[in-house]
Amino acid sequence: MKQTKYQQIYNELSSSIRDGTYKPNSKLPSEHELADAFGTSRETIRKALNLLSQNGMIQKIKARGSVVLDLNRYEFPVSGLVSFKELSEKMNRSSRTIVHDLDKKIPSKWVREQLDLSDDALVWHVLRAREIDGEKIILDRDYFPVDYVPELTRSICENSIYDYLENDMGLTVSYAKKEIVVEEADEDDILYLDLNEYKHVVVVRNYVYLNDTTLIEYTESRHRLDKFRFVDFARREKQ
Repeated sequence: MKQTKYQQIYNELSSSIRDGTYKPNSKLPSEHELADAFGTSRETIRKALNLLSQNGMIQKIKARGSVVLDLNRYEFPVSGLVSFKELSEKMNRSSRTIVHDLDKKIPSKWVREQLDLSDDALVWHVLRAREIDGEKIILDRDYFPVDYVPELTRSICENSIYDYLENDMGLTVSYAKKEIVVEEADEDDILYLDLNEYKHVVVVRNYVYLNDTTLIEYTESRHRLDKFRFVDFARREKQ
């Protein structure tokens, strides 16, 4: 089947992105420059750029143009329940956890509702930035009821809370309910993440349970848009 002009342009630009001619976080030429280079209209160029965007190769940023995304995104398992330490070891990447806040307190009404706590219940609030290959690209807000996790230290939070819960406390972390949304970056995201001008983050809300169905953790894990792809495996059941 004969390709349209914009499909030809898409193929050429996508090849240049894949072979490294256009590097991650660099800008493509402007629509005007591309129209001149390909001898076509800006509308045709716009269609090709839209296709690149739909296929996760570029991000259109206001006042900046079309920015090339890193195609080597980190795979984040949607259905799995893994710690950041386990994930970074699997990826074989340089990583670091930076603890910005560790506090025992009465949480907000919102957090109490998520954890189904009484008004006077205490939680551990942990705020951690996750750095991979020198870039801070995940911000975790963790909440653990003090009734179930009496003690946390900065050292535990820098290493792995799950490792502490399972190997030191003898608990069995069993399953989680997850919700994934895209939200505008908030003050903490701007302060603690290397957002590279992105205005939104992917937020994964985790409700984590022990094997006896105790809800032991509520977490908001906030990811930079261009660095992750969320993967799952689904099997169709016979009706």
